[in-house]
Amino acid sequence: MKERTEALGVSRVHLLLLSGLAYLLLLGYGVYALVQAGPRPVLLPPPSAPLRGNLYAEDGTPLALTLEGERFYPLGESMSQLLGFGERGGLRGLEGLEKDLEGLLSQGRSVTLTLDPWVQAMAERALWEGVQKSGAEFGSLVVLAPDGRLLAVANGPAFDPTAPRKDPSRDVSWRNHAFLVPLEPGSTMKALTAAMLLEEGVASLQTPVEAPMARRVDGWTINDVVPHPPRLTLKEVLKYSSNVGISTLAEGLKKERFFAYMEKLHLTDPRPLEGVRVARPLYEPPGAWSRAAYANHTFGQGFLITPLHLAAAFNALVDGSYHRPYLFPGGGGAEPVFSPQVAQTLRQALAEIAVPQARLTGYALGGKTGTAQVVVRGRYSREVYTAWFAGFVPADRPLATVVVALYHPKGQIHGSQVAAPVFRAFASSFLAYKGVRPVYAEGR
Repeated sequence: MKERTEALGVSRVHLLLLSGLAYLLLLGYGVYALVQAGPRPVLLPPPSAPLRGNLYAEDGTPLALTLEGERFYPLGESMSQLLGFGERGGLRGLEGLEKDLEGLLSQGRSVTLTLDPWVQAMAERALWEGVQKSGAEFGSLVVLAPDGRLLAVANGPAFDPTAPRKDPSRDVSWRNHAFLVPLEPGSTMKALTAAMLLEEGVASLQTPVEAPMARRVDGWTINDVVPHPPRLTLKEVLKYSSNVGISTLAEGLKKERFFAYMEKLHLTDPRPLEGVRVARPLYEPPGAWSRAAYANHTFGQGFLITPLHLAAAFNALVDGSYHRPYLFPGGGGAEPVFSPQVAQTLRQALAEIAVPQARLTGYALGGKTGTAQVVVRGRYSREVYTAWFAGFVPADRPLATVVVALYHPKGQIHGSQVAAPVFRAFASSFLAYKGVRPVYAEGR
């Protein structure tokens, strides 16, 4: 009996052990099932390259953005030659600011420009219409604030940065002509030469000079185009754009001193704009100039500069100082060149002698035309010209310095005929945008 009772106790112990083991197995299975049903760990890919930085206008308007791996230009054709473009299927910049700022943009850093989208639109509308009407191969319009801030850099014809690329040797619409194409400034240089003569005391606006329609210098003939009296004052030299008159008066100024002013005006500067590619001016040092070469320089022949160079030099006639142009906020800097009185005197004269095509009723617009022959195959062409206009909006209290260049216009070729109307069209829109009332409205 006793043995039977002990056997029964052992069986119960075994049963309890088996039950406990089964419970533990079930509990373990339940925990395993819960773990399997829970969220699974996510394996993150290694960090990728930073998203390409954006470009913005001064007011915050987006100009170039990267979305889902693609580069977008919200304003389309506006500013397209300046902004540039990148490689297909990638983000590396190939032209324009996309290339110049590659180091920053590729690191994901965004950049703000000084450009005003409204002023840019006005400049492009005036320029694109002027290019079409004149049949010019290409053109530029640069707008500088008095402190050197770039408000607009327009190029024409228009260029779509997202369209299929054309042959770049035949279609140059992609190029930022304002920065990358050096040209002879032609008679626009006469205004700067006149400022040198005034500053040095060589002449005043009333100084007379004998000015026949042609003169011989070192075996070369210098001709005038616009008929004029045989004796002119310096102011009339500017009015009739007399090559003979300005080169004769400039003989009172040594060529080395003339070149020193060219340097002060940064007309020889290979890097007038920080952080952006600009074509180098092409020139010879004054030691290489003959008497005839110096005469040519005084009316804008014998050296090449970009429209940006010319705009920055003309901007010195606002207050007498050269204000280094800048495209990024915080840039700039001023260097004295002329006295404020000389600058004001020249601007007033340019307003009084401005060609009719550059005038706007109720406003004092002023500037200087230019029609520069282009060297083709080593000789000045009788068919290819650059038409210029450089001036101030308005001339009495400038809000902007404006330079227009049209390369190889067809039919009408003179700056007064094709470039001055572009200047006037832009000035009309710009003055309205700035809220400047015409003078005849003051009494109403």
